[in-house]
Amino acid sequence: MSPFTGSAARTSDWQHLRVELTDGVATVTLARPEKLNALTFGAYADLRDLLAELSRERAVRALVLAGEGRGFCSGGDVDEIIGATLAMDTAQLLDFNRMTGQVVRAVRECPFPVIAAVHGVAAGAGAVLALAADFRVADPSARFAFLFTRVGLSGGDMGAAYLLPRVVGLGHATRLLMLGEPVRAPEAERIGLISELTDEGRADEAAQTLAHRLAQGPALAYAQTKALLTAELDMPLAASIELDASTQALLMNGDDYAEFHAAFKEKRPPKWKGR
Repeated sequence: MSPFTGSAARTSDWQHLRVELTDGVATVTLARPEKLNALTFGAYADLRDLLAELSRERAVRALVLAGEGRGFCSGGDVDEIIGATLAMDTAQLLDFNRMTGQVVRAVRECPFPVIAAVHGVAAGAGAVLALAADFRVADPSARFAFLFTRVGLSGGDMGAAYLLPRVVGLGHATRLLMLGEPVRAPEAERIGLISELTDEGRADEAAQTLAHRLAQGPALAYAQTKALLTAELDMPLAASIELDASTQALLMNGDDYAEFHAAFKEKRPPKWKGR
């Protein structure tokens, strides 16, 4: 995402999210616990716009996406979204579906690692948000459910049919997206959907620990690694190797590469600058 801004001012007044920034770690909390953090039109738009703003700020080096209350996110709000979409024409529905996809693109394209801290339910759009993150840290209560076919829609919503086979394989992805059955934490860990399984009630803490570890590391190296992981999913090997070579050549001219060598020679930890 571009660091250059237009005339619109940055805002800290996010009506549908709670946003905190500490020591380079942004924590974005879905905060509708009475509705299991169900997403509204405004919540989708705020997530899209917030990720764009944070991507332009050098202060953010890692992001934790969490849910308040009994679960991570139960998906789109049945009353506020499904009810409203029944009254929309095709052009309006396309605008809405493109917006939800833009949220997933923003998670994948932001230049810092995103960690989803999952407890309780991650369903529908909530499951896809967690899927789009770079890491999914979950406690034993977590359960993922891609429910789109259960409401008569395609299981390939918000990029799920692109991302899920690349995380868990085509066989598991077909089962999860077609049947919409919940996958509980032990199985999710077994098939690779969970990056780290924590003790009960410790997902938020573990996600923060990982985020702070990443925030203290070589930010530019992490950003380029994330960009390559996304870009090379559909590249042939020769193109991937060439892109890797170009990226490494640029990073080898960076301050962090020289800092590692100096720290190695001086037998001290590197002081990463993120450039």
